[in-house]
This record gives sequence, C-alpha cells and structure tokens, in this order.
Amino acid sequence: MPSWIDSANEAGCDFPVQNLPFGVFSKGSEQPRCCSAIGNRVIDLAALEEASVLDAGGDGSVFGEPSLNAFMALGPKSWASVRARLTSLLRKDGDPALRESVALKGKTLVPMDQVQMHMPFQVADYTDFYSAKQHAFNVGTMFRGPENALPLNYLHIPIGYNGRASSVVVSGTEFRRPLGQLKAPDADAPRFGPCERLDFELEMGAVVGTPSTFGEPVSVAEADEMIFGYVLLNDWSARDIQAWEYVPLGPFQAKATATTISPWVVAKAALEPFRAPAPEREKPLLPYLDDPAPRNYSITLETALQPEGQAESRLSQTNAKYLYYSAAQQLAHHTSSGCPMRTGDLLGSGTISGPDKAQWGSLLELSWGGKEPFALAKGGERSFLEDGDTLTLRGWCEGDGYHIGFGECAGKVLAALNAK
Repeated sequence: MPSWIDSANEAGCDFPVQNLPFGVFSKGSEQPRCCSAIGNRVIDLAALEEASVLDAGGDGSVFGEPSLNAFMALGPKSWASVRARLTSLLRKDGDPALRESVALKGKTLVPMDQVQMHMPFQVADYTDFYSAKQHAFNVGTMFRGPENALPLNYLHIPIGYNGRASSVVVSGTEFRRPLGQLKAPDADAPRFGPCERLDFELEMGAVVGTPSTFGEPVSVAEADEMIFGYVLLNDWSARDIQAWEYVPLGPFQAKATATTISPWVVAKAALEPFRAPAPEREKPLLPYLDDPAPRNYSITLETALQPEGQAESRLSQTNAKYLYYSAAQQLAHHTSSGCPMRTGDLLGSGTISGPDKAQWGSLLELSWGGKEPFALAKGGERSFLEDGDTLTLRGWCEGDGYHIGFGECAGKVLAALNAK
C-alpha cells in the first residue's frame, strides 16, 4: 500500500500509510491540535477538518481540540471512518483531494522536525497492572525464592494498582530524581532523601476510547472494542522507596514521580494484523476472564540507555506477546466490580519481560536487584539509573513490506532537589 509521500515508503519508516497514529502537536506559537503522521510529516487533522476534507462526525470541531479525547469519545465507527478517509487521501492510488491541492498540502503536511509534540490525550485515570509472568517470577524470586515467586492469585487474576494520572507525561519530559523515605535493612528508623535505586519499567499502555456504565461489568470482547489504541509506557520506579512503603497497600510515592508515554497513539486497527495468542496457562481462568480470541499483539519492544554526554547502549529487547493477561482482560476485570471506565483512561501492562535475560524489561531484573551490575555495550555499567541518564523505549511491528512504529518514549533523569 504505497503512499504518494515518498518518506512513508522507506524501509523501516515508523509511519507508513498502514499506521496513521494519532497525536497532538503545535508549531511555533500556534495552539496544540490533533494530528496524525505519515513518513516524516505530521498531518494537521484540524486543517483537513476545516477544509471539509475530513469529518469525524462530531458536533463542531473535533480535531481542533488540544487532546484526542473528543475524537476518542465518538467511538469505533468514527475511528474506522477517519482512518479509512486518511488512508484514501494518502495512498498513491487514493482520493486526490489532498495530493493535488498545493495550498492544502502546505497547510496540512508539516515536517516533524518543525513541531512540538504534546500529551496526546487527557488522562482520566491511570491503572498499572502486573501482567507479564516472567517479570513477576523474576521479582518474586529475588524476594521470596523461586518456590514462592508468584503470588497465589497471579494465575487467576490481573493484579494492578491505581496510579497518578497527574504525573503521566509525554516523551521528552525531564524529571527530577524523587525524594522519599528510605530504610536500610539494618537501620532502626527510616531517613528522608533522594532515591538511590531509580529504575525504569518497559510497558505498553492501552488507551480507553469509549466509556463503560457505572455498575455494569463488560466482557473481554466488549472491553476490546472500547480500546482506542496503544502507547509505549515507562513506569519509572523508585525501588528503595517502594520497598519501605508498599506493605500493606502497594506502590504509592515510589510510582508517583512520573510515568512517560509516547506522543503517538497507534490505533488498535493498525495492530490487527499482529494479533497473538496468550501464553499457555497452568490454571483455567474464571468464565468472565476466559477468552479464546487472540487479544495480545506481537510487538517488538526495545530499551536503550544513554548516559550524559555518551553514546546510547541497548539494554534489552522483548515482545508484548509475553503478557499473561491482555489489555482487554485487564479492562474487563477493572469493570467487574461495577467500576466505570472513562474516555482517556490509561491501563499500563506492567513490566514486559521475556524468558531470557536479554528480554528483561527493568534494571531491577537486569542487575538482579543491584547484585550483578549490568555492563553497558558502550562502556560502563549500571545497577540503577544515574543522574543525567536518558532512557528510551522503542516499539514496532514488522508487516509484509512495511513497519508499524510507535516513535520514541524517552525521559531524562535530573538530580534531586535538596532534601528538607
């Protein structure tokens, strides 16, 4: 499916016409508005809407908004219609309305290196799960031994906790090393200071497009229909703060500093060719979670670390197909109590780790709790993140002659503020 935009047809391009992700951008002093991407260009969806070339079916302007929420709330029929229209406008053999209008192309197609990307949607609520069995086994083995690595409920239920929507930030955002209470194993009391064991977590984020009704659970199939698309997600984690605070209620401040997402939401429709079955299960799921359809995706995921002023080193490469619970199962379980889901809800998958060490998605695992410092390919080593480190996540699917990418999800660690 070639495009008339040459850069979209290049090998390894993240944004061919088969992708068409959604985001929010601005240029210069202009107001942020909705966009898509093709090749090395941002597509100004508000400009197409204003020219009556694109219609999402909402009341008034949908794409002139500084978030995707209004578009996502219109539901699957609108998502499919807009995607089909954009595909027709951008295919080499498609509708010439954009291709043959010099003026409209000038307004609509903006070089990516001239724009600033923003948070793609307003996060309503954020829930982070723990859905990769290998990661759960690795972490459990460190603290409880391999015989008791998995919690008793793990094979039966998607475990999660409610996080902070207010600290979800877009790729490129720098943040300070968190402060918190720390307690050494041999200390009589905790102290307050900068986190010393700061980590990343390689995750996918599912973005809820259509809401559910208060008091009414949804099935796994219905949950899948509610999902608008997916982002890369880095759940930054202060491991030492977490170790002291998490008993008995789980993560709190250790996970509240920042959660970084990619600026592009890859539509679920673009990922359909890459559906993958769930891993084999040791225990049958209860009927409300049991679902024979392939709800996972085969998405290659990569982590890389760049110390200040140095070259980047790849840390690991894994695949989203290793998730023990799909986003649809997570979402169905979330509603099982009657909890309503809203447009813009974000569900983190939990750290995605594969069976081999080269496929592990956190430094906690790669350095085995700090006991085995991880050697960087470009020199040096890490047990946990240091000030000045930039951590980047990348993800992609390989189709027949095309490449579906998510862009980069990157964040840089700055020094902590002085403790008071």
